[in-house]
Amino acid sequence: MATEIERKFLVEGTAWRQGRGTRLVQGYLNRDPQRTVRVRIAGSAGFLTVKGASRGATRSEFEYAIPLADAEALLALVDGPLVEKVRYEITHAGALWEVDEFLGDNAGLVLAEIELEREDQPVMKPAWVGAEVTGDPRYYNANLAAFPYARWAGLPSNSG
Repeated sequence: MATEIERKFLVEGTAWRQGRGTRLVQGYLNRDPQRTVRVRIAGSAGFLTVKGASRGATRSEFEYAIPLADAEALLALVDGPLVEKVRYEITHAGALWEVDEFLGDNAGLVLAEIELEREDQPVMKPAWVGAEVTGDPRYYNANLAAFPYARWAGLPSNSG
């Protein structure tokens, strides 16, 4: 079984901004926390992803490349609004960080993610990495589709 172990953090400031990012557009065919089904367009590539329930920082994940035309057609069938963002890949201390700068109704939110080999793996955080939000479901992309950041009351500080 494919397993994803991922930690998620808020991003502070703009020192993370390096190079060019890739525009991502994604939507959910199913947003049930036990099994999300996502369709994504990353640049000019399409993907279909099925994720299981999160258990700490771990969950099952199955991702498949699909034709771009299929991804575009599936986005028309999604449950709720699309999530749009620009993803930057940044290497720090030998580890790959993905920084997502959200657009649209989620503008102002910037999150950093790091995939790990095991949950207890030590992480060397860059200076621009802030509070950890791994266990906070508000920051799951599936929830950001239904409850965008722009509508949150008492928004956390995230100066992206």
